[in-house]
Amino acid sequence: MLHETVTPEGWAPAKGYANGVVATGRLLFLGGQIGWNADQVFETDDFIEQMTQTLENIKAILVAAGGGPEHLTRLTWFVTDKAEYAASQRQVGQAYRSVLGNNFPAMSLLVVADLLEDRAKIEIEATAVLPGSSH
Repeated sequence: MLHETVTPEGWAPAKGYANGVVATGRLLFLGGQIGWNADQVFETDDFIEQMTQTLENIKAILVAAGGGPEHLTRLTWFVTDKAEYAASQRQVGQAYRSVLGNNFPAMSLLVVADLLEDRAKIEIEATAVLPGSSH
């Protein structure tokens, strides 16, 4: 096992994320990904569809580096509309699991006024720990 989740004794278990992750391996840092395709074109303005594409982009980078969703250790989400995110919780969970499976790294979510790309509704940064060593 490359990583394990950490929950302090007596804490209620985290739902859909980990409070902490301990890992060993090669570090992969992913720049913020948004909901456009490989050609940097937005195909939709729908929040869930952009989120799904963003997660697909993260997964593609993980695979290109020799890993997969199981190697994620941290995600930082930036969303432009708190109400839209909150109203979509069920679809968020379904879309997340459809792309990344039941892998729940440490996560944070921040609501931001805007993102650099005008049509972007979500941006996600990721950190993963891949098997092997860099030497």
